[in-house]
Amino acid sequence: MKAVWYERTGPAPEVLTYGEMPTPEAGPGEVRVRLKASGVNPADVGRRGGGYRAMEYPRVIPNSDGAGIVDQIGDGVIDLRIGQRVWLFNGQRNGRAFGTAAEYIALAEHLVTPLPDSLSYAAGATLGIPGMTAWCCLFCDGPIAGQTVLVTGGAGAVGHYAVQLAKWGGAQVIATVSSAAKAEQARLAGADLVVNYKTEDVVAKVMAFTGKRGVNRVVDVDFGGNIDTTLKAMAVNSTIAVYATNGNRTPTVPMRELMEKCIAVRALVLFALPPPLLAAAQADITKWLAAGKRIHNVAAQFALADTAQAHLAVEKGDKLGTVIVDCAR
Repeated sequence: MKAVWYERTGPAPEVLTYGEMPTPEAGPGEVRVRLKASGVNPADVGRRGGGYRAMEYPRVIPNSDGAGIVDQIGDGVIDLRIGQRVWLFNGQRNGRAFGTAAEYIALAEHLVTPLPDSLSYAAGATLGIPGMTAWCCLFCDGPIAGQTVLVTGGAGAVGHYAVQLAKWGGAQVIATVSSAAKAEQARLAGADLVVNYKTEDVVAKVMAFTGKRGVNRVVDVDFGGNIDTTLKAMAVNSTIAVYATNGNRTPTVPMRELMEKCIAVRALVLFALPPPLLAAAQADITKWLAAGKRIHNVAAQFALADTAQAHLAVEKGDKLGTVIVDCAR
């Protein structure tokens, strides 16, 4: 099969190789997917760049999300069938060196979910880590109906799904953004209030919207960078669900202020969450997709041979949605 890989970390054009690799076979409990699209996440780019840790394996096929068609089934597979359209997540994580920047991937059945016929493969490849992370941040502690949720970075890949899923879950949603274009994206997703944190007073806007009560839950793209503002916008007995903290990776945690409002900090990374929670997320996302028209933002699309350019597009930091690599020839 055609694939892209790296054997050392570094700049994408220098370390990514495009060529032939053996086509994988589905093992027990696995399915093989003939990939049509691969989603590129910031974590994929960070791992390839060396910003996360040293090389985990001698050779890595990057990218963890994707969509395609099941073309081989291993022993013990129960719920999937050959010919089924699917989306997948965590392709290159937790003991798997080979991700979705390839024509095929073999991985455990529980990481693969049926893809509705109404969705393109590119749209399906945006669901993986962004959609699953958004759901887990919102619902990992129970229903959110009647609550007010603040989504920081409401136009980002995770944030945009968090806004849509929170509205589906019955919450009022406030989204913060950094530009007029991103504000429009957050509104299209269903946000009840959109605040440009570069030009507006986030705390004043949030407190006015909530009748000075504050928000019940935050889906936070940057815990360290946002904590001073976030704390002032929280209700008593509320939760901050953190999935990134790039603005300050080693923040000082204001424990006294957290204690005084009984604020819980829920830190999460998708590949470490318990399987029953991930299964609940997949089931709910399937229901959400079936319940109405959804927005799946594809920021750009590149050929498999141009995966390095796809990684560079993510590194620029100005994308709206998920960068997609087209895997099929």
